[in-house]
Amino acid sequence: MSSQDRVIVFDTTLRDGEQSPGASMTRDEKLRIARQLERMRVDVIEAGFAIASVGDFESVQAIARTIKDSTVCSLSRALDGDIDRAGEALRDANSGRIHTFIATSPIHMKYKLQMEPDQVVENAVRAVKRARGLIDDVEFSLEDASRSEMDFMCRIIEQVIDAGARTINIPDTVGYAVPEEFGQRIGELIQRIPNADKAIFSVHCHNDLGLAVANSLAAVSAGARQVECTINGLGERAGNAALEEIVMALRTRKDMLGLETAIDTTQIVAASRLVSSVTGFPVQPNKAIVGANAFAHESGIHQDGVLKHRETYEIMTAQDVGWGTNRMVLGKHSGRAAFRARLEELGTTFATDAELNTAFTRFKELADKKHEIFDEDLMALVSDARAEAASEKYRLTSLSVTSQTGETPVASIKVMIDGEEYAAESEGSGPVDATFKAIEQVAKSGASLLIYSVNAVTEGTDSQGEVTVRLEKGGRIVNGLGADTDIIIASGKAYLHALNMLDANIQKAHPQV
Repeated sequence: MSSQDRVIVFDTTLRDGEQSPGASMTRDEKLRIARQLERMRVDVIEAGFAIASVGDFESVQAIARTIKDSTVCSLSRALDGDIDRAGEALRDANSGRIHTFIATSPIHMKYKLQMEPDQVVENAVRAVKRARGLIDDVEFSLEDASRSEMDFMCRIIEQVIDAGARTINIPDTVGYAVPEEFGQRIGELIQRIPNADKAIFSVHCHNDLGLAVANSLAAVSAGARQVECTINGLGERAGNAALEEIVMALRTRKDMLGLETAIDTTQIVAASRLVSSVTGFPVQPNKAIVGANAFAHESGIHQDGVLKHRETYEIMTAQDVGWGTNRMVLGKHSGRAAFRARLEELGTTFATDAELNTAFTRFKELADKKHEIFDEDLMALVSDARAEAASEKYRLTSLSVTSQTGETPVASIKVMIDGEEYAAESEGSGPVDATFKAIEQVAKSGASLLIYSVNAVTEGTDSQGEVTVRLEKGGRIVNGLGADTDIIIASGKAYLHALNMLDANIQKAHPQV
């Protein structure tokens, strides 16, 4: 592929994706996702916002030290402290990038920055020069570009390119643009800016109007050669442009767009499952490319057509994106070596033998319950084991529920809190409600339940149930995960995991919010 035919894929799942309420990830979880993105041959991985918190800095640093085949990027405001912190986090990167930004729309400059346009240009140029003093690869973003004035954009972009920015990002920060308008804007910028040929133009589209992917494709058609996106379209508010949709659109409609990426598309489904498992955000069944129904055919007419010739109703194969390879040949007689090897193929490694042994024990317990074990089962099992291992305060030791027709369900629980066991019993409108009320009797957290969702990990009545519980307390939102073949036990685990995350008081600060 020539540079003119190649679209650079910039994944921001670990930074912008993590801004979804309740989607905070630990350093180890970010590393697992980063390894999968590297395996998928993502060009640039935006690992976080180094200045936002100690945890974010450590995550960016760990990813920079681990990832060798992708460029690792850290976001920073156009502030000296932000830029220096990003440079420090990326110091050991095989290939690193500082991504600095400042708002350029009249409404942002006036009300958020409280700066005059000349001050904004001055700060942008200084930031890029400072970043170039630390690293060769610098990207500059014009926050809220879709509502910025064209003449001012041309002015600031020309100057930051002269200052050393080699990638210019035009974000549709609030999801305001429509495709024809956005494509024209990108094309006009490239045409009007005298030194535009010295930089790659990028786009970062939000999905508030459901147009993020369409806007991204319009932009690359107009000359942009980098797209910023996330796995499953994860991101704040309505999310970002979905990596899997952009990549497969470029691949499937190469006849129209004439562009390619370096992505190994067979790794897409694995990445989708991993991100969903880590964040607790299930993928809707009818989600394009990675949804469970994406390659399913219910209509008799469709089924007949596909049986006669697949391309009558399928424009790509399920195998192209990684479907159809999820069955394991592991069972209760499998050993640790095979277990470890398969998980490593799925992007999961173990820091210690103790961690491996704990996960392997759970695998054996699951194998006694289920005849067939799938990759999804393994991902859920490992996520559940790590969630419990990370628990410090609350741990479920016993749960029994009585539920019968015409009677009020009753849950009896025993929970370890700081090493001491407490028991409680409660009625509820259903077995899950009774379980949560019993837990609250001893935990007394005062948290509000925002979301309770159940996802069958695989097919069949012996499937594990993966439960997500979203709690809110004092403005903090967390997701708890739990998995078990018994859905009530999975629910109890998920609620306690959420309580542990609240208790851990994980700090996540993002200057744009």
